[in-house]
Amino acid sequence: MKLHIISFPKLCLVIAILISSSTGTSGQTTTHQDSNNMNSILLKPWIGPYGGVPPWRQVNRDEFLGAFDVAIEMTNKEIEAIANNPDPPTFENTFVALEKSGKTLNRLQTIFDVHTSNLATGPIPDIEKAVAPKMSKFSDSIIQNAKLFARIEAIYQGDEMNSLNNSQKRLVKDRYDSFVRQGAKLNDKDKAILSQKNAALAGLFAEFSQKVLSDEEGYITWIDDADQLAGLPESTVAAMASAASKLGDANNSKGKWCVTNTRSSMEPFLTYADNRALRETVWRNYYNRGDNGGDNDTNAIISAILKLRAERALLLGYKTHAHWRLEPQMAGTPEAAMDLMLKVWPKAVARVKEEVADMQKIADAENTGITIEPWDYRYYAEKVRKDRYDLDFNEVKPYLQMEKLREGMMWAAKQLYGFDFKQVNDVPVFENDVTVWEVTRNGKHVGLWVFDPFARRGKRSGAWMNAYRIQENMDSPITPIVSNNSNFIKGEPGKPVLISWDDAVTLFHEFGHALHGLCSNAEYPSQAGTSVARDYVEFPSQLNEHWLSTPEVLSKFAVHYETGEPMPQALLDKIEKAATFNQGFSTVEYLASALIDMKLHLAGNVPIDADKFERETLAELGMPSEIVMRHRTPQFGHVFSSDGYSAGYYSYLWSDALTADAAQVFEDAGTYYDPAIAKSLYNNIMSVGDTIDPAEGFRKFRGRDVDTKALLRKRGFPVD
Repeated sequence: MKLHIISFPKLCLVIAILISSSTGTSGQTTTHQDSNNMNSILLKPWIGPYGGVPPWRQVNRDEFLGAFDVAIEMTNKEIEAIANNPDPPTFENTFVALEKSGKTLNRLQTIFDVHTSNLATGPIPDIEKAVAPKMSKFSDSIIQNAKLFARIEAIYQGDEMNSLNNSQKRLVKDRYDSFVRQGAKLNDKDKAILSQKNAALAGLFAEFSQKVLSDEEGYITWIDDADQLAGLPESTVAAMASAASKLGDANNSKGKWCVTNTRSSMEPFLTYADNRALRETVWRNYYNRGDNGGDNDTNAIISAILKLRAERALLLGYKTHAHWRLEPQMAGTPEAAMDLMLKVWPKAVARVKEEVADMQKIADAENTGITIEPWDYRYYAEKVRKDRYDLDFNEVKPYLQMEKLREGMMWAAKQLYGFDFKQVNDVPVFENDVTVWEVTRNGKHVGLWVFDPFARRGKRSGAWMNAYRIQENMDSPITPIVSNNSNFIKGEPGKPVLISWDDAVTLFHEFGHALHGLCSNAEYPSQAGTSVARDYVEFPSQLNEHWLSTPEVLSKFAVHYETGEPMPQALLDKIEKAATFNQGFSTVEYLASALIDMKLHLAGNVPIDADKFERETLAELGMPSEIVMRHRTPQFGHVFSSDGYSAGYYSYLWSDALTADAAQVFEDAGTYYDPAIAKSLYNNIMSVGDTIDPAEGFRKFRGRDVDTKALLRKRGFPVD
């Protein structure tokens, strides 16, 4: 299973912005302009082609703090005007007005979020610390605005609801429920306590993220002996040399090659490097991020976050943080999510035992005298793959050029949704290696797609989708601007960037999120694009992974970087035959993280030592010693850099149950390019956003409720 970090689009409805995410910690501030005399580009509407674009090249970082003061004040006036409207509350003068509020703050937050995730250098970390309490305080002021909530409640309980269409009714109910869940009905004393906890959490989230990033950048494995590169493919060695040339001076190192502390750098090294001692070093560097003691250790922060979350849940009337988080999701309760995870867990653990036994046989045959350890798993799994399927992914990688695969996923989007992509040069970018593409359908502008593929200092690890502007269709159509962000390592100048099969899957996965945003056809921005339940949002992206392995994409776009020849059919057949290989490993490393996440947040209001909890809980679950969690607790950004995936990392499995069952529709048709099925996918899944219940949308596409047995079949696990 490919995982990622998704940064959700900030909605024009400022309430949704602030409920869903706040960043930063309280702390040192930087010098900034007087907000009373500010005329910053950050506060102005975006101008230029395509309905306006972010003014990246004109951003003055020192203006961020003052700009936030001004934008918050502007939005506050808009909210107060809605709350104090002398006319009786109506859907139009309350809900539509809220949808139109906060435009300036939304644009500012978008630009700032890109700086904190893609460009977090110089003053940005300190600015982030100062922004957090501002945004947290403002968010609470909206939720706790009694007059505003009274108008929302009046409409929710009033006769006008009967005259609204289904999406409008859903908007009213979701907004009302959200306000209640966020404490709108608390008394004044409890509201003040809640605000204090929210502000403290906002600060801790950013502090956690910054410490993990510092640990990632602080642990680099340097190599100056070519003999230590044995086993590594040429493309990986070239990427390591390129990384070393960029980082060498800054780190006062004369190493000729290096392994950076990111997944895209770590995984190929652990998969192919013959040097076991170096594999262990690289493994420990990566999986100990945030757990090395010293200034960047995150364990104390995690304990504080868990305590505050538990206290907040109790204050809001919920048994635990997990119960609070899952109430509006498809799963509904932690028990439902745990039930699905525990159905899969024992089957995955049993498969791991089989995989380890196969690997140990090969290690024993080599007379190495070793017992398989976590830093051996990927290395010996490749040997088993080659032995069992005659498939060596070193043979596959020369056919996986990043740019050609980008062309392939665009081609597939054309077949499914009628999208055409054309690179444009009239849009500002924040880095020279970022590209922008106009998306059209039948010659009509649909939106912009931004591609930021390469690792750089100050960019968080992983891969994610973001939306700079979300689609809406209220007064006039507004088209989306979406981005995909990765951390590929550049190779030698003039040569194509070759990526692993897993990275290729991730590329298609993230593009699935982008397509979800581009296909959106909702009226109100808070219901558009990826603004859906957390355990549903991964469904379109996981489904899009399937198009990578279709013969149509591989035969056209998986071409050898030297000869231009397509991947041989024999190699394609091997890939298909080995589709369920190593599913024990991938499922267990993911599920271990998901189970720890849920159990941490079901523990309630008790002191938690993160390392001890992780160690003891995994032992109780029977975690195989040869595998570690995909995201160990001290570096678990999904869960501790925001509330986003907290008690929600199970979402990938929940969504994959939908994915496996939905993919069967295409399988039964004999092609992933059936026009009628593609149209149904667009009409019922990709374009509707949150205008309908996701379960209803799935039923319309599939013709019935989800069959979770498809998930087990997809992974090659026994169904019974």
